[in-house]
Amino acid sequence: MAQLICKDLTLGYENGAILENLSFSVEKGDYLAIVGENGSGKSTLMKTILGLMKPLKGEILLGDGLKKYEIGYLPQQSPIQRDFPASVWEVVISGCLAKAKFVPFYTSADKARAMQNIEKMGLSSLVKRSYRELSGGQQQRVLLARALCATESILLLDEPVSGLDPAVTQEMYEIIRALNDEGITIIMISHDVHAAVRYADKILHLGQNVYFGTVKDYLATERGRAYAGEEEEGKRV
Repeated sequence: MAQLICKDLTLGYENGAILENLSFSVEKGDYLAIVGENGSGKSTLMKTILGLMKPLKGEILLGDGLKKYEIGYLPQQSPIQRDFPASVWEVVISGCLAKAKFVPFYTSADKARAMQNIEKMGLSSLVKRSYRELSGGQQQRVLLARALCATESILLLDEPVSGLDPAVTQEMYEIIRALNDEGITIIMISHDVHAAVRYADKILHLGQNVYFGTVKDYLATERGRAYAGEEEEGKRV
């Protein structure tokens, strides 16, 4: 069943459209990678899905009982955010705030959920540490644990391995793949087409000509072979 349906979307700003007539759907359990050149509208699309921006035209529909506040989100970090003065516990449990609505405190269920996700991300020994003292990979796992506090069904990830070294990048991809194997729907923006076709099962390639479909069909296209091949060659240099 579709959890997310985008119908005839036109996205952009007052001074013009970035994307026009975009339609696709995301089924429960999908792993969708959104790829494309800089400026093709990847982040604009994700902000629109999250409700942070309104489409110029078209609509986004949620299905399978999904509510907007049940979408987990891992954004790109700015240098200021990486220096955030809070503990790992405080950052992770804040992910429960979306569900809390007007409740001015964390429930015992919230606390149990936060600890469960801290343990899932291998962060138990760091729970009292300051977030700003952690490595880039540790910070990303903290933010992923936070996102999981908001959802049991769908995660939106904006360049989740940006700035990480190769070993930590591989580790993050494996963690995300494992979450998908558990049944969580993944929608991930990636600049790494090679990794996208390795881990995802569907591709949305934005640009002058939009492609949406399975990885297998994408790799059968000239465009897919070219991009995935370029990424592979880049890894070998």
